[in-house]
Amino acid sequence: MVGHWGGGVVVVGWVEQSVARSESTQKADVVCCSMMTDLQAACCDGASLKLNAAEASLLANRLGALADPVRLQILSMISTSPAGEVCACDFVEPIGKSQPTVSHHLKVLAEAGLIDGDKRGRWIWYRLAPGAVNATTTALLDATS
Repeated sequence: MVGHWGGGVVVVGWVEQSVARSESTQKADVVCCSMMTDLQAACCDGASLKLNAAEASLLANRLGALADPVRLQILSMISTSPAGEVCACDFVEPIGKSQPTVSHHLKVLAEAGLIDGDKRGRWIWYRLAPGAVNATTTALLDATS
C-alpha cells in the first residue's frame, strides 16, 4: 500500500522512500496508522500494545539472560537439585567451563532476577528466584497470545 506523507511517497513496510528534494533512496519504517488519513489507515486492524515499555524491557532482559546454552544448563541444574540450590563450585565440572566463565553466567542470571544467591564461607549457593522463571514464561505467553 502506498501513502503520501511529508512531501514524499512512503510504501508501507521495509521499502524505499522517494523524497522530492533528493535523488537518493533510503529505507523507511512502516508509517504509523495514526499519521495516515482514515482511508489510508483502513488496512490497520487496531492492534494495541500488550506490554508497556518497562514490562518489555524486563522481559527482554530476562529472555536475553536465558538465550545462552550455559545459562540454561545452570538453571536446569538448580531446578533439578534435590536441595533446591547449588554451590557455585558445583557448576564447573558438569558444565565444562572455567570458574570465571561460570561466575559470569551466574552474575548475568542474578542481574536478570532469575536466581538468588547466599554467600556461605568462600562460596555462593544459588537457587531460583521465587516465581521468576514462571513469571517470565507467563509474560511471554501473555504478550504473544
